[in-house]
Amino acid sequence: MNPVIRHVTAADLDRCYAIETLAYEGDEAATREKIATRIATWPDGFIVAEVDGAVAGFVNSGAAFEVQMSDEAFKELIGHDPAGPNVVIMSVVVHPDYQGQGLAKRLMTAFIERMRGLGKVTIHLMCKERHIPLYAGFGFAYIKPSESDHGGMAWHEMILTL
Repeated sequence: MNPVIRHVTAADLDRCYAIETLAYEGDEAATREKIATRIATWPDGFIVAEVDGAVAGFVNSGAAFEVQMSDEAFKELIGHDPAGPNVVIMSVVVHPDYQGQGLAKRLMTAFIERMRGLGKVTIHLMCKERHIPLYAGFGFAYIKPSESDHGGMAWHEMILTL
């Protein structure tokens, strides 16, 4: 597998939505409208991995001057400011057919480098407990259990200082 990591385009919307709904449980998946908003609002914070001409996974985010991880409105990029020094990842997702092949690692590595290139200072994310070691491997530090109950699930907040 030799993925191409690139910025998202509007043409990727339906494939990204399909992957999001396949890979996330229940209500935790973003709606098609939220993904469309993320693509249109901050394509610099949305990268995809393309394998054999098809999107196989992606990372999307927003930027802000102040981060409140439990703010559900931010998932629609309300409060997003591209000049903000802090990045909030909203999705790191790989199509089930491509999971376990290192694609998430390639996406995260490319995403972190792109955010460094944009002069960002921190990257924040929420993850399930089982993913804490994955993100720790990229240098993310554990902050705390999140106040968010997005999708009816327990989340944990992490931060990477760039």
